[in-house]
Amino acid sequence: MKKAAFLTLFLAFFLTVRASGEEGKEKKMKVYSVEERGYVEVERVEKSESEWRKILPPEVFRIVREKGTERAFTGKYWNHHDKGVYRCAACGTDLFLSDDKYDSGTGWPSFVRPVAPENVSFAEDRSFFMVRTEVLCARCGAHLGHVFDDGPPPTGKRYCINSAALTFFPLK
Repeated sequence: MKKAAFLTLFLAFFLTVRASGEEGKEKKMKVYSVEERGYVEVERVEKSESEWRKILPPEVFRIVREKGTERAFTGKYWNHHDKGVYRCAACGTDLFLSDDKYDSGTGWPSFVRPVAPENVSFAEDRSFFMVRTEVLCARCGAHLGHVFDDGPPPTGKRYCINSAALTFFPLK
């Protein structure tokens, strides 16, 4: 009887420790940092909608948290040509390089690829009676825009991104 109780207690303790260790691992992730020229381990950014609303400007909140879209040809970066890195406006994660930006004629900043595949994630978007691929910041889940298969070489991709979802960091 004592053996069974001890075994049950030990098993419960082991599973609890293991589960808490796995939770901690899920909160960390690796992203590519342009400044560090390599991968860095960072904490995932998890906030409630009310916390996001307090720290983000209203237009940024509408785009990145409510999956909004800015009007074409109105965003800060659609016709921006400085050299540097475009970062997530919500959490600062590096997302796109100016070297990968091109004029798609759509009125939104367009890129052929992200800085690194790990820095973005994707979700199916079935809004407006269409099926599109939504692009999200992998670290904080911010809605960035959409990716399409009509871009130029070398990837054939067009990452069509809202300016309000981005900040710009110049590189020398």
